[in-house]
Order: sequence, then structure tokens, then C-alpha cells
Amino acid sequence: MKVKLNEQGLLPAIAQDANTGQVLMLGYMNPGSLKRTVEGTQVWFYSRSREDLWHKGEMSGNYLNLKEAWLDCDNDTILLKVDPDGPACHTGETSCFFNLLDGLPEEYEATETGPAILNEIYAVIQDRQREMPQGSYTTKLLEDGVARIAQKVIEEAGETAIAGAINDTEGLPGEVADLLYHTLVLMAATGVKPQQVWDVLRERRG
Repeated sequence: MKVKLNEQGLLPAIAQDANTGQVLMLGYMNPGSLKRTVEGTQVWFYSRSREDLWHKGEMSGNYLNLKEAWLDCDNDTILLKVDPDGPACHTGETSCFFNLLDGLPEEYEATETGPAILNEIYAVIQDRQREMPQGSYTTKLLEDGVARIAQKVIEEAGETAIAGAINDTEGLPGEVADLLYHTLVLMAATGVKPQQVWDVLRERRG
């Protein structure tokens, strides 16, 4: 059986009380947390905020004891039927679903996390490539040509490597961001699409 992961490499997981049928919470699993859950007796999730495996209940003692696991018809969502040791919600409520929606929301808030930002930046670079607005750093890079962009990628790679070598944990994220940005510009300049890179990475993930 093949499980389909979302764009972040995660599987939405719905936890339901096996005794009452009440939906307790929605979490996300990656292959590692799914393995621990299926091979063990308690539920593990993947924490997107901590970017690490999360043993549900490890802090509160309110573990979710797995009884059954069911995939939906598209194999892209999992239903976990559990026997909870206590409230599933960190607020102390039995279920995370306790806010009644009795009308249209007053406002919406977008959550910006994960690698989707790379596709967004690539789209902006493509827009600069079409419009070539003056005063834009991206425009200048594109005007300078592929050789200059490639040189910048080499420079940024060197700075990234140095930051890592000297354990500059504060500066390293910025250096990696610079490297990724200039790499995306190089890709746009040469006509390479992000999906081509994602496809290659998927082939190599095993």
C-alpha cells in the first residue's frame, strides 16, 4: 500500500476516541512518526513548529493509545482510533475542537511555514525576469548573465560552508537563505523549474 504525503512530506492524521467516536485532534505525521506509531502502542506525530518527532503525551502524560489506523480512499489522510489517557488538547479540553463556528469568520490568517516559500520566491524571480524592473537586485543579476549569477552561487556556497565550519549558528540561516535565493535565480536564468529539482530529490530520498 502506498501512502501519499502532502507538499511538506507530511500525512494529516485525525485522532478519534475509539470508545465515544469523538474527534480529538488533527496532527501531522512523517514516515518516521508513522513507523513509531504503527510498530508501537502509542501515537507519535511530527511537530511542524519544533521540526521533530513528537510523542503525544510525553509532557502531559495524556498519551493516545492506538487501537486502529485507517487510511482514507485517496491514501493521503489517516484516521487514528485511540484510547486517550486524558484530554487530547493542551488547553485541558477533551478535544481540540471546542470553538463553535456559528457564522463567517471575521478575518483569516495565513500560516507561512515550510519549503513552500521557495516556490513563492521562484515565482517572484520569474516575474522580475518578465518585467525587468529597474532598481531590483534580481533584475541586475539577470542582466549580468548566467556566468555572473553562477559566480554569486559559488560565493554564497563558500560563505555558507564557512559559517557552518566555524559553528556560526546565528549567521548560518542567513547564509543558507542567500545561497538558496541565488540558486533560484540561476535556475530561472537557465530555465530549470523547481519541480525538476523536487523530482530528483524524491528519487534520492531512499
